[in-house]
Amino acid sequence: MVDRTIILKQLLLGLIVIVQITMAPILLFSLTYLLDINYEGAQIALRTELIHWVVIAGLSYGVVSIALALLVGGFRPFFVANQGGVLAFLRLSPRRGDPELVDRARLYLQNSPYGKMSRLVSEKTEEGEFDIMSVHGGLQLLAVPMQVILIAVPLAIMEGVPESLIRPSRAFDLGMAGYVVALWVAVRVHPVISIHLVGIAAMFRNVVWRVSRLSWILPIFLYWLVARLVLLFSLDLLNVNYSQWHEMQLEKIILQIIAPDAVIPDTAILDFIVAISVLPMATFTTISVLGGSQKMPEWMFGQESSLKSLRVKELEENLAEEENKLVEDVGSENSHVSQEGVSNGLEGESRMIDLPFDIFGDEDG
Repeated sequence: MVDRTIILKQLLLGLIVIVQITMAPILLFSLTYLLDINYEGAQIALRTELIHWVVIAGLSYGVVSIALALLVGGFRPFFVANQGGVLAFLRLSPRRGDPELVDRARLYLQNSPYGKMSRLVSEKTEEGEFDIMSVHGGLQLLAVPMQVILIAVPLAIMEGVPESLIRPSRAFDLGMAGYVVALWVAVRVHPVISIHLVGIAAMFRNVVWRVSRLSWILPIFLYWLVARLVLLFSLDLLNVNYSQWHEMQLEKIILQIIAPDAVIPDTAILDFIVAISVLPMATFTTISVLGGSQKMPEWMFGQESSLKSLRVKELEENLAEEENKLVEDVGSENSHVSQEGVSNGLEGESRMIDLPFDIFGDEDG
């Protein structure tokens, strides 16, 4: 029954990954652009001309997000590390299964953000301290500060760098380079923070679960909507001209090939910035929790696990020696007592035997 429960939760986590990179952005784009609400006439119309963009943008941003989450997060399955790395697993290296390569691949996975997060999840759920879904929700909440930074960094670079240092047409490229660096730092800071706060975040997630049954995806929706509104308000307040950023949009390149006549919203670049700040961190978190829900090999815990096992073994040996010594002491005392009893018995028998002879001796006398 326990194994079936774990498998069901693993399937749910896999479904969450698929929803995060496909349905979530498409649904959010649909709510933002497809519904044309006329408040004066109390009418709702559907903007069908944007359907192509909604689908293409949602899927393309999802693919980019999972690619960033896997590459920057250092994802690598355990069976790949056991064979010496990706090249050895794909049989592109003649040293497949080489002990040196295996040790390097295992060490890389141990120190990667994915490995640290998976190990953290395994430690928190192995002894039943927290439920796997509670840990997932807590880690999603702890990722929000990093997602805020991922929005702020590219915007600060694109608008903060003087035009004398970089051409306006290249500001977007520089901002994306800063975003990649910020994402690289964020996925490495996330495990460090989560080690200390995952318990509190998991309990807070349980509170949210009582309010909404969609707590596993609710933080993404809420943060996406709030971030987009704040971003749009901030750019309008700063009078930022973001129309020049549209040339580098991925979905625009794809749409020009698939549907050249498709309409692209004027604020589509804002959704691109929000998407790459929210989805990669959310996807990285879910993939790490999915990895931590599996049976963790002993080598993933490194030397700390070996030292802990050695201490436990030494403690057990010391306890066994003390027990054996105690048994020996008790046995020696019992044998000593039994020997004294035997000797006393022999003395008593001799007295019992001598006594009649003494009596008869007195009568003869």
